[in-house]
Amino acid sequence: MDPAAEEARHLGLRFQRGFLAGRRLSAFPWAELEKKLKSSSDALLLLDILQKHESIAAEPLDELYDVLADILNKEESTTCYKSYLLPTGDSVTLSETVAIISQGTTGLVTWDAALYLAEWAIENSAIFSNRTILELGSGIGLTGIAICKTCNPKAYVFSDYHHCVLEQLRENIHLNGFVLESETGNHTKMQSQNQRTEVMDLQGPKITAAELDWDSVTKEQLSQLQVDVVIAADVVYDPQITSSLISVLQQLSASKTAGKPPEIYIAFTIRNPDTYHLFQTELGKVGIGWQVVPTHTKNLFLYDLHSNITLLKLLA
Repeated sequence: MDPAAEEARHLGLRFQRGFLAGRRLSAFPWAELEKKLKSSSDALLLLDILQKHESIAAEPLDELYDVLADILNKEESTTCYKSYLLPTGDSVTLSETVAIISQGTTGLVTWDAALYLAEWAIENSAIFSNRTILELGSGIGLTGIAICKTCNPKAYVFSDYHHCVLEQLRENIHLNGFVLESETGNHTKMQSQNQRTEVMDLQGPKITAAELDWDSVTKEQLSQLQVDVVIAADVVYDPQITSSLISVLQQLSASKTAGKPPEIYIAFTIRNPDTYHLFQTELGKVGIGWQVVPTHTKNLFLYDLHSNITLLKLLA
């Protein structure tokens, strides 16, 4: 493929990804499209963009207008559906809220650090392949679902604490083709103190969605999970929960699977340097070191590339 055609294909793909991910119209690369169309001798680029749109909307436009009319006659929805394309050709589709803060939590939207961590995981899939993964603060599930679809983990434990987030998380796991055991008649439920877990059965990794309270979970409960890798995205944002997070990380660092402590990776956007430095200081106080993980090479998802996102690997 010649460079001009490859550039046009890439631009068309950016429009497709933006559409599926529900990005604002102002975020689309209109200036690049206009420049390309002015310099192009034919309409292949515009045709490619239209074909990508038509491949998504299989119904006639008249029916789309009918649906739009129905929506306009109803109250404004607080949720939407977004799809994130994976390099395998598959996608992660999520039900998300349209507001940053909803029902008393920020966990019902996908944050940039989750997209960044998913990109890095896909590029470093060997870290996750045939291993048991625990994700802290899973939110609505983007990172974990992407890993389950592309990295071949043996088992994956999603976790969060807010009941609305857990409800949305379970819905999104199901939305992406994973079947709850309760739907196959093999549903099991474990209860221990303030921790509740629902186990899901699917082809591929064993997937669990757990209610995990950082303030009450014990070392024994965490050890029972027998995890090889621990990940988290955008959990370093509030100084008030830093001590609780450090406590969980300390307990996880002391637990061992097959004689080895788990690998721990934390991705976050540095919005307040003081919060970031507090996290590093508290890690040092409990004897946990850290190193910055080099940035991955491929940008798969749409997010603010100017965000100050860092990925740390913790060293016990």
